[in-house]
Amino acid sequence: MAKTKTIYVCQSCGVTSPKWVGKCTSCGEWNSVVEEIEVVDKKSRSSSVPNLLTKPLKLSEISTGKMVRFSTSNSEFDRVLGGGLVPGSIVLLGGEPGIGKSTLALQVALKVKDKLVLYISGEESLEQIKLRSTRLVSHNENCLFLSETLLENILAQIENVNPDMLVIDSIQTVNTEMIDSSAGSVSQIRECTAGIMTKAKAMSIPVILIGHITKEGSIAGPKILEHVVDTVLQFEGDRNFMYRILRASKNRFGSTNEMGIFEMLQDGLREVTNPSELLINAEHQGLSGTSVASAVEGVRPFLIEVQALVSSAAYGNPQRSSTGFDLRRLNMLLAVLEKRAGFKLVTKDVFLNIAGGIKVSDPAIDLAVICSILSSNFDTAVSSNICFAGEVGLTGEVRPVSRVEQRISEAAKLGFSEIFIPFSNKGVDVKKFDIKVNRVKNVGEALKYLFR
Repeated sequence: MAKTKTIYVCQSCGVTSPKWVGKCTSCGEWNSVVEEIEVVDKKSRSSSVPNLLTKPLKLSEISTGKMVRFSTSNSEFDRVLGGGLVPGSIVLLGGEPGIGKSTLALQVALKVKDKLVLYISGEESLEQIKLRSTRLVSHNENCLFLSETLLENILAQIENVNPDMLVIDSIQTVNTEMIDSSAGSVSQIRECTAGIMTKAKAMSIPVILIGHITKEGSIAGPKILEHVVDTVLQFEGDRNFMYRILRASKNRFGSTNEMGIFEMLQDGLREVTNPSELLINAEHQGLSGTSVASAVEGVRPFLIEVQALVSSAAYGNPQRSSTGFDLRRLNMLLAVLEKRAGFKLVTKDVFLNIAGGIKVSDPAIDLAVICSILSSNFDTAVSSNICFAGEVGLTGEVRPVSRVEQRISEAAKLGFSEIFIPFSNKGVDVKKFDIKVNRVKNVGEALKYLFR
């Protein structure tokens, strides 16, 4: 006979406790412990008799015939995944509300060629999905839709349909009758994910799970959810801007350094295959405070525009503000300018912005940041035909950067006449590029050339 008992589960990390506490003893979160009813059935427990029907195999004896990637017909999505979906893989897609997770998943489902797709939505009715697909101007006869939230019914439909690809929007809405707690709780998310994963692995079906996020920005549910899935994707961007960025924080079948860029339009998300042309604005040539940096995300080079504004502090307390760039790194670069180059900016307000609303973590844009700041301080424009690629160290030296040839090639392709790179980047054949390459050892050399 099944027995029930009351337990208290942390909604952040999933740790259980026999009594309620205000602060989780594991993750330290306040007011995250909630009461749940656990049903214990001793008869349902697996036998302790070992299974000797399976045996360990050598690598040469293991077949990978069913593990062939297939393309989703979305180049940016495939790029982040590492080349496409792997059969039996579980992809968790998270992001802010309204950022476009459901739109991206629906577009992928409607564009997959020669594959039977099952799209299960627990948040929208079939009529709402039809309206969304009509707005996307996309149609696929091999895509089946179902509005369902009960795990047992979902598993039965998977068995019946036997799809080549499965999309679930979202995992927080799925619940199972085996657990007496509300949908979205830690135990429900854990059990539903385990059930879907077991079925997908057994039938070699790739699954895209859409997940909600908490106010801190992490995916809702226990941390074990991100451990058991194969790929964790973050769909991010400012809703006030048109660009969306897809990054992988975990990927068992590819690199986590790749980045996909999309543009949100009225008819859905458009793939941005050449972000350099969109992130550079040529309308304000001749104005001070702007420079162009050659950045790299993964193996993808693109050019971004760095904007800076330096003004006198109005109330004697200078401000430091940064959008799309690490504020602590900005303070470090300002300290380098004062200590190593002799520029006194301690009484100035400094505002920095990466155009396009994207966030860049590539340290190779340091040189462009410094040039933008001094350009605004001197009110002298940097030539629009010059590009920068270099990391700045604490001693003021310009440190070498990775994939420098790809950065030079991208700048030459977009018509730039000069590019500044670190002197210590050896082995670069600059003669094969139709662009003048200036090698600089430290910040002072670059500034003397630009502001002489």
